[in-house]
Amino acid sequence: MAERNASVAIVGAGDFIGSAIARRFAAEGYQLHLARRDGSKLEALVAEIAGAGGYATAHSIDARKEEDVTEFLDRANAAAPLELCVFNIGANVHFPILDTTERVFRKVWEMACYAGFLTGREAARHLLANGGGSMFFTGATASLRGGSGYAAFSASKFGLRAVAQSMARELGPKNVHVAHLIIDSPVDTAWVRERIAETTGGEVPKEKLMDPASIAETYWQLHRQSRDAWTHELDLRPFGETW
Repeated sequence: MAERNASVAIVGAGDFIGSAIARRFAAEGYQLHLARRDGSKLEALVAEIAGAGGYATAHSIDARKEEDVTEFLDRANAAAPLELCVFNIGANVHFPILDTTERVFRKVWEMACYAGFLTGREAARHLLANGGGSMFFTGATASLRGGSGYAAFSASKFGLRAVAQSMARELGPKNVHVAHLIIDSPVDTAWVRERIAETTGGEVPKEKLMDPASIAETYWQLHRQSRDAWTHELDLRPFGETW
């Protein structure tokens, strides 16, 4: 792979979408800086990337804490100029409205919206200083419409979408590509298949699930867009999904 003197930072580098994005950009020679609540869970991914000739570091952070986010992105940018930051924290929970406690609502908002604001703001400092780059936010179906039992999750994802829109309007003219991606389908993982089997008693057709690698490819293509034709928002769903 051709090595690049540039960093990609992922906040919310989970086992599926986050890890797939890391693999895709590592394959293009970027230095990957990966963060999640328990950074030890990233050890296998870091080893995998290193084994393929790439470079990655793992970090334990609480993305709701300003100092954690600031330190993480400062370290990523110090290793090599930050070119892309991805905010990929989900916080998907289901509670009937009468069971949605103040603590649940606040915690989900902190994880999926407030942490996104902190990440976006701190990434913008580096991207602007570096002359430009990309800031991508992972959204969900809940970013566009509330669902029964999803008041906390939808409110936080609506808010994250607003943060992304505001940043795009402000930073686009300054050569920072801000995009919001709506993932409108379950991701094809063993965990998701088990959950669906438990609730429906059957298998979900392959055509109604998304491969994390396919999602990661979209992030790569989005980052490569010419700035005279930037996409701010796009939605992804498998061909068999009804919407």
